Order: sequence, then C-alpha cells, then structure tokens
Amino acid sequence: MDARSLWLILTILAACQSSGVAPRLKLNDGKEVPALGLGTWLGFTKDGGRVQLKGNEIEKAVEWAIDAGYRHIDTAAIYNTESQVGIAVNQKIAEGVVKREDLFITTKLWNTHHAKDAVVPALQESLQKLNLTYVDLYLIHWPIAESEDHKLESTDYLETWKGMIEARDRGLTRSIGVSNFNQAQLDRLLANTDVKPVALQVEINLNLQQPELLAYCKRQGITVTGYTPFGSLFPSRAADDAPLPRVDDPALVAIAQKYNKTVPQIVLRYEVELGVIPIPKSTTKERVEQNIDVFDFKLSQEDRDVLKAFDKNYRVIPVKHWKDSIYYPFEKN
Repeated sequence: MDARSLWLILTILAACQSSGVAPRLKLNDGKEVPALGLGTWLGFTKDGGRVQLKGNEIEKAVEWAIDAGYRHIDTAAIYNTESQVGIAVNQKIAEGVVKREDLFITTKLWNTHHAKDAVVPALQESLQKLNLTYVDLYLIHWPIAESEDHKLESTDYLETWKGMIEARDRGLTRSIGVSNFNQAQLDRLLANTDVKPVALQVEINLNLQQPELLAYCKRQGITVTGYTPFGSLFPSRAADDAPLPRVDDPALVAIAQKYNKTVPQIVLRYEVELGVIPIPKSTTKERVEQNIDVFDFKLSQEDRDVLKAFDKNYRVIPVKHWKDSIYYPFEKN
C-alpha cells in the first residue's frame, strides 16, 4: 500500500470516528460548549444509596467517549471521579486523539467550600486530581453550604460567587456557572453581580422538563445542562413511586422504531431539541457510543407532544435532607 492510499484510509476512518461529535453552542461569555457530554456521576441505587466506584470504570468510559467523538466531560469534586477523568483525558491527549483545547471539561465546587476564600483552593485541588492546568467550566454544585461534618451553614452563595469570579480571573477556569439554583436564586445572583453565570446545570428528564426554568434561562442567555437525563426510564434505577414511562413503554418504542434509534436516543434527542445539553452517564462501551449518536435526525411535532406529556414535575434527586437550609432550591412538599 502506498503512502497516499494509507492516508486516504486513515482520513476516512477519522471521519467515521468523529461523526458523533456534537455541535458546539455559544456561551454568553463567547466560549463554546459541545451540545452533549458524558456524565461521570454513577448516581444512586434504587434504595437511595450512592453507587460506588468498583475499579477504573470511569477512566474506561471517558476513553471510550473521547474515541466516540465526545468532547465534553462532566465531573465534580464530590463524585470521586476527577482522578479517573484526568487519567483518561491525559492519555487521549498523549495518544494524539485530541488536544486539550478540543475538550470541554466541567467540574464543581462542593458545599463545604462555599466561603469566598475557599473556592480557589478547592478548584486547585480538583485540578491536581484532574492533572490539568484549567477547566473549561466551574460550577457551584448547590446553593447550599455545609460544614465538614455535614451540618447546614448559612454562607451566602453571593459570597461564593465572588470566589468563583476570582478563580476565573486567575485562569483556573475559563467560565463559571451554577448548578441546582432555582429561578429566584438566579434572579438574586444576577441582581448582585456584573458576571453572569454562563450555565445552569439541573435535573432534566421526561418526568421533569422544567419548561418555565428553561424559558427563563433562554431569556437570560444562560445555557442549561441537564443531569439525570434518563430519569426513571430504567426499571433497575426507578423508585417505586416514580411515574411512567419506562424504557419498554409502547409509545416510546414506536417512536424509536420510526427513527431507527433506541428509546434512550429518542429521549436524549428530545432534550437536545428542548435546548438542553444532556450529560448521560454510562460505563458500557456500546451505550456510551449510542448516546452521542443523536444529531442525525429530528423529531416531529407529534412525537415531541407525546414526550412532553410525560412531564410530571417529579424529581429523581430532591435532596430532602437539605430542606431546612434557607437556600434549599426545590419545593419542600
């Protein structure tokens, strides 16, 4: 085989591999974010416990994701996955699969570091675990402050935001945003800062579509990332009181067959069309690859109406143990 033939084959293979790359969306600070990412939080078991890491499953998932075309990886200090994300990211950079500037890496500030002067050290610790010099997006994980022994504290997230601005100004993160804030909390933040958050990360799935919050963020130019995008779709993860649908729902199966896609792909596509950046998690190679393959079709209005009807304002993650905080962001009933 001559050199030109080999080059053509490699070019074709590269094009095939990158066919799943998500389009990029413009943030309000001029940066760009891929429209779908890989989540690295393993979530809760059906009985409410946290799924624990068993080995290097997140490292492998991130490697598979980057090979499949993902350029957006989401982690957090509390997930205990930053080190594995960093190993995989640096390995793929070393292999020449990607450059650092191709990737969009998000991590989050935990509740125990809400004091203004604690933000930069917390991010520095995350960067050390990630083995990176900066992240692309740093989020206040919750508006709720806690002590190291899990007692609620009254630290105002406005003070935390000042620390976030300092972290950005020091070049430790390119952009800053928030997670799990409600509209009133966003209003208060915007009224007291000149630095608008570029992003809000919240739970978005078929049972919790949050149309009012999405419309508000669109008006404000705040990009929404959706965690737990499958909600209660899978019976093994669904609580006993979780509303339908499940992955075998006849209406969802019919829509999936119509587009020659899987039911999870249909759900992810619907969220993309809502204007949300979903961050599905998986530690199965085939599912990691399938989850990003949602940018080659569009849903009909009829199908979107079917999916919209599943919205029941039901939260998979209501964090009721924090409901006594003055900054608890959700309904308390």
